[in-house]
Amino acid sequence: MNKTVLVVDDSSTIRKLVTVSLELQGFNVVAACDGMEALEKLPNERVDLLITDLNMPNMDGFELISTLRKNPDYAELPVIILSSLSAASTMEHYSTLGTVAYLQKPFSPERMRYEISKFLS
Repeated sequence: MNKTVLVVDDSSTIRKLVTVSLELQGFNVVAACDGMEALEKLPNERVDLLITDLNMPNMDGFELISTLRKNPDYAELPVIILSSLSAASTMEHYSTLGTVAYLQKPFSPERMRYEISKFLS
């Protein structure tokens, strides 16, 4: 069975780039434009990994991750951050929420594939 990745980003271009890259690797992809939409889609999908931006309207990546970690159904869901923010303190802050990787935009498909392969095989 193919693994499913939920991609959350307010940029339709980034969502499309990540989706195409993941689909070429054989993953099923569910996309959302912000944290609110991601939370709406999660109960209807069996998601194996989440890739999220940080700066988004309505519900940002920080709030999305915090909300997921409080829910026993998603507390252990692997989360990869994909963001244009690069400050070390930002990366450290989000790792305390249980994120598994931090990819900086513009992202390398090879690096994303490597990070994903650590958690989905």
